[in-house]
Amino acid sequence: MNDRKSNSVQDKMKLMASTITSTANVISDNEVDAFINELITAKRTYVLGAGRSGLVAKAFAMRLMHLGLRTYVVGETITPAMKEGDTIVAYSGSGETKSIAELCETAKTIGGRICLITSNKDSRIGRIADSVVVIESHRDAVNDESAEYEVRQMMGEHRSFAPLGTIFETTAMVFSDAVISAIMEIIHVEEKDLKGRHANIE
Repeated sequence: MNDRKSNSVQDKMKLMASTITSTANVISDNEVDAFINELITAKRTYVLGAGRSGLVAKAFAMRLMHLGLRTYVVGETITPAMKEGDTIVAYSGSGETKSIAELCETAKTIGGRICLITSNKDSRIGRIADSVVVIESHRDAVNDESAEYEVRQMMGEHRSFAPLGTIFETTAMVFSDAVISAIMEIIHVEEKDLKGRHANIE
């Protein structure tokens, strides 16, 4: 078996964990506070993202539902029409993903509020967002940030120690779970309350 000392899965996990720790140290308290306030005061919250970011968005939506907040995933068949005063939470590392940007712009014309989790504040979505949390993810440069996520992956335009790009999605997932924990403390929700809303017919 080849020598795996410097290339082990465990070492890669430690590298990813240290990167997430470094990221946590520079995330703005003001940005986090504003984001949490948007979530707590929203009439209804809609989440969206493309590719792996979309999976993170869905996981976050599930936890918000467990908290007792009215939450929906954009694109699902049972998601109701968005109205003025509702809030969009968009996950986009580039802040330029075409499909996500267009949906956010539509939501803005309806009177919705936009929250963006990104590594690029000065972006198409960032410029119209009411709340932006910047997650530095050491993104690799790509020729066209507005290109669809799936196209960029198929073209192999991302290269780093994390497959097919960066660890933005992993960092965003950890950040989102931490936000849930913070909200639990703010609105005085306990784990037993979350369990009471957990799916029981799966």
